[in-house]
Amino acid sequence: MKNASMQKDAEIPGDTEPVYDLESRMTKDHHQSLKLWLRMLSCTVLIENQIRGRLRTEFGVTLPRFDLMAQLERHPDGLRMGELSKRMMVTGGNVTGITDQLEHEKLVVRVADAKDRRAYSVKLTAAGRKAFKRMAAVHEEWIAEMFSALQAGQKGELFELLSQVKNHVSEVHITEE
Repeated sequence: MKNASMQKDAEIPGDTEPVYDLESRMTKDHHQSLKLWLRMLSCTVLIENQIRGRLRTEFGVTLPRFDLMAQLERHPDGLRMGELSKRMMVTGGNVTGITDQLEHEKLVVRVADAKDRRAYSVKLTAAGRKAFKRMAAVHEEWIAEMFSALQAGQKGELFELLSQVKNHVSEVHITEE
């Protein structure tokens, strides 16, 4: 049974225009770029909520913990706390709290930096690598399932289109007046 927030092209009682996205209440009279932005945001939120719930249910792990482990898996030599914070786009305090939990579970270890004894790098332990590998494989299946409505060519086209948007937005310089 589908959630009402996931219905397409539904009508709101008393509204004469079809609603293309119940989360944003967009109609055909709204600017196309605004509709596209809100549709992308809606998809992102829906997918992220699915992933959060599934990670919690299947593995008893939060999305931020999964994300921290994913960063460390990509950098076997470890990352400093500040770098983790930057990559995850969260505060240093958040990274410290997540790292403390994962260290308590023996999934990560803090290692003193050879060049700067005041700094630490965080690395996955063997148990952490094994746990992440298992979670990542299932996570990939979930993502594939969520995008299974699109054919391979459509996925490639969407990827390219979103890359164009990303590149354009990255190049735009917004000045404050």
